[in-house]
Amino acid sequence: MKQQQNEALQLFRDLVDDLRDPNFVWQLVALAACLGAAWLIARWWLARHHKADGGRLHDAGARLAFPLTAMLLVSVTKLVLQNFIHVNLFRLAMPLLGSMALVRAVVFVLRQAFPKATWLTTWERIIATLVWGWLALYITDLAPHFIDTLEGIVFPLGAQRINLWMILQGIVTVFLTVVVALWVAGVIEARLMRMEGVDSSLRIVGVRVAKALLTVAALVTGLSMVGIDMTAFSVFTGALGVGLGLGMQRIASNYVSGFIILLDRSIHLGDVVQVGADSGQVSKITTRYTVLKHPAGTEYIVPNEALISNVVQNQSYSDTRLRLSTTVGVAYDCDLELAMRLMCAAAAAQPRVLSDSPPRVFLTAFAESSINLELGFWIADPEEGKGNVISDINLAIWRVFRENGIQIPFPQREVRMLNEKVAE
Repeated sequence: MKQQQNEALQLFRDLVDDLRDPNFVWQLVALAACLGAAWLIARWWLARHHKADGGRLHDAGARLAFPLTAMLLVSVTKLVLQNFIHVNLFRLAMPLLGSMALVRAVVFVLRQAFPKATWLTTWERIIATLVWGWLALYITDLAPHFIDTLEGIVFPLGAQRINLWMILQGIVTVFLTVVVALWVAGVIEARLMRMEGVDSSLRIVGVRVAKALLTVAALVTGLSMVGIDMTAFSVFTGALGVGLGLGMQRIASNYVSGFIILLDRSIHLGDVVQVGADSGQVSKITTRYTVLKHPAGTEYIVPNEALISNVVQNQSYSDTRLRLSTTVGVAYDCDLELAMRLMCAAAAAQPRVLSDSPPRVFLTAFAESSINLELGFWIADPEEGKGNVISDINLAIWRVFRENGIQIPFPQREVRMLNEKVAE
């Protein structure tokens, strides 16, 4: 450690001395030429491999092509020029370019782990600032003093004493291990979702379990790499666990219910279900809630506990076919047989009505003002909506009734006046 500090301090002093040397201009010219050539080579490589590679490989190449190419050119130029002029500027440029490659590689991993995250733009600047700031401290020989200051701030934790430097190391290490774990989980998720032979619910369970296990393993591994004894957190985690257990019973119940739903496969993506007054097509199943999308566009977020503890009407559990009905009243003096035939024909003409289970009409009641006829029919796509097909059939019935002179009566009242006195 001390030798590295002396080397960094000596590099800084040599670079200051080179500023007085007229040959320092040639170092600047050679370094600028290396950077320009690296930029042109990177652009050429990206233009050539843009269509061939694409995807993640192209994204990684777009981020690392320039710093890696520049490091190679600077290294070769340094070996050639060190026999003629001083190359301290090249010695300084190497760690700077290396840090640039490190920053871009870390951001690439972050973007793969969180493909839909919009906060990565801000994090990219923060990571770059931290890496370059630490490099500046190291080159100016201020890093050891900075570390000593942080190590002097100690926090007792049980039998172990933890300093601020250890905490910062732990944050960085845990962050990196968690990011790598989530990246691996993203790769596993992508492969599982492409396995068409596996049920969708089992694939979702596999993804959730993989993310949970990898995240916990990353946390434990990161803290252990820093040197923090996990037993020091036993009392704290025990008390925290009791408090969270009492305050988060419903949340834990929803998570357990979510895994039960995914494992027993009672509800699948695309099923049309009704829970209480909420109904719709299952568009998303998570470990905490299930999303039902109504044909009208409304989405219901139903806690998984409600799907386990309540009665759920699954209209497509074992068979997607669904029976619907509509009731029409006709006048007492009309031709009932003709009306029933017209109603069946109006339903059968609809493309969504199944022909293997033909529509049927039943006489349900002799009401006060009409004879009530119920038309029953079957459809195979309830996810497309029920009200729209019933509306189309009702409109078709109204048309054929009007064409054939069949009346749909409405309630009427006749009032008679008894013992009416006529004024003279």
